Amino acid sequence: MSAAETLITEHLDTWTSAIKAKSSAGRGSGKKQEFYGLKKLRELILEIAVRGLLVPQDPDDAPASELLKTVARERSDLVKAGKLKKQAALPPIDEASQQYPIPKSWLWARIGTLGNVFNGDSISAQIKEAKYTGVKGRPFIATKDVGYGFERLDYENGVAIPEDAEKFQIARIGAALICAEGGSAGKKCGITERDICFGNKLFANELFGGISSKFILSVYLSPTFFAAFSDSMTGIIGGISKSKFETLLCPLPPLAEQHRIVAKVDELMALCDKLEQQQEVSTRTHATLVETLLGALTAASERGAFGEAWQRIASHFDTLFTTESSIDQLKQTILQLAVMGKLVEQEAGDEPSARLVKRLRSAVADAGKTPKSQPLIDTERLTFSLPSSWEWVQAQELCRPNNLITYGILKPIWVESGVPTVRVQDMKNGEIDESDLGQCSPERAAKFTKTTLEAGDLLIAKDGATLGKTGFVPATLAGGNITQHVLRFPISDLVDRVYIRLVIDSSHGQEWMKGETKGVALPGVNVGDFRRMPIPLPSPAEQYRIVAKVAELMALCDRLKASLQTAQATQLHLADSLVEAAIH
Repeated sequence: MSAAETLITEHLDTWTSAIKAKSSAGRGSGKKQEFYGLKKLRELILEIAVRGLLVPQDPDDAPASELLKTVARERSDLVKAGKLKKQAALPPIDEASQQYPIPKSWLWARIGTLGNVFNGDSISAQIKEAKYTGVKGRPFIATKDVGYGFERLDYENGVAIPEDAEKFQIARIGAALICAEGGSAGKKCGITERDICFGNKLFANELFGGISSKFILSVYLSPTFFAAFSDSMTGIIGGISKSKFETLLCPLPPLAEQHRIVAKVDELMALCDKLEQQQEVSTRTHATLVETLLGALTAASERGAFGEAWQRIASHFDTLFTTESSIDQLKQTILQLAVMGKLVEQEAGDEPSARLVKRLRSAVADAGKTPKSQPLIDTERLTFSLPSSWEWVQAQELCRPNNLITYGILKPIWVESGVPTVRVQDMKNGEIDESDLGQCSPERAAKFTKTTLEAGDLLIAKDGATLGKTGFVPATLAGGNITQHVLRFPISDLVDRVYIRLVIDSSHGQEWMKGETKGVALPGVNVGDFRRMPIPLPSPAEQYRIVAKVAELMALCDRLKASLQTAQATQLHLADSLVEAAIH
């Protein structure tokens, strides 16, 4: 076993434990985690393979210089037979241009010297659909039909070129393909298992002298080659010309060693696949376990059952909350327990919240308003019961007198200097970001005085993917306004506004809003429906205790997540360091 292979196999725990949280932005597979260590391991395997460090050299192998002579003779024979055009001379390779040391039996070669490099044909979507879909012939392979490595090309994509069709480039079986243009340039590559026609954004390399296509694919996929490929790309879209591609350097081992390298790469990649499958199963199982145990907490209706559910979690806390996702689930469970009356004890000295409800309604009457009769709360939609001292009320009942929950300015007129107006994109991480607020014309804003902001108002995003985001209005934004995609909740001074936000942020509040969404183009919650949201209301004293306990537990969760991120950063650094150790 080589030193490099030993480094791989003796540090499997490092490769499998280095996990990186994915960004939530952009499109992707939907996975929240990237198996970073295994990704680096795959790159390492390929890099040490093409540097001659993966398998030992055999002195009985014919050197790569003999292979290059065979390649040159084969090219010359094809040119003489009129099957190939004479190739323009490629730049010589001096010692300074060689990227890293290679074994004595190897040689550096230009990609263009190893085979016939050519790109495919462009076909418009209309012609492809009209003439070449559902017909018999050679499969037509476009960039989308090529994977990111050793995956099989998609020959069953439904597009084919009849064998009697003229003017189509054909890549024969065993050609190495690589994407040459766009976001997948240098990343997507594969090997043809049959004769194909292919798109103009792909290069095919039909190799001479029996050079292994799978070895060349390993070169294409190695980090050093990709870096050189990327450096040669030009243009806004990003692409590499055939002439530049042909000048890229390729380390070339003896033919027999190529096959030994390919076999070892296959073996180690299969190990990576197995490890990744195990990690995926472990990750799914862990997520299910966390969800099940936390769900048992919120589902427990009796104090004894709740205690048992919590004990099951507490006894395995250090193994349950080992990912950012699991800690986020714990945070959400804390909020839900808080609004269910399960987070802090009810105290006998607390007044029943029914008295608070009376004071809220009296405040409306004292302001000269007749309290509107509220529609009955739909008890069938309630998913949990409250402590006996609590009351269900509707969101609108918790507003300051003479105020309504409502949305903001329709079609604001934006000006250089006007009324600061909060948009959904200004609500970030639970706060209002004032750094780039839009300014609505005062004349337009004056038509929407009901949403003129006061310090402490709770803002809620009411539409689309941001539905349910919340943030309090800072004193600096008093007198400002909001757009029609944001709700203003002017919370009464008789209740703890932080507690009310906890309710909106909890699973109860978020799921209730999702259940009330309407619309197709931009689904959202209607303001009238939001006003009817059932709010579980404890006494003021218990609200205060709940807010304090939630703040305490959230701070603990944040510290746990910070320590987890530090540990993950260490694991990622260790994986990177192992890669550096292997290739230097």
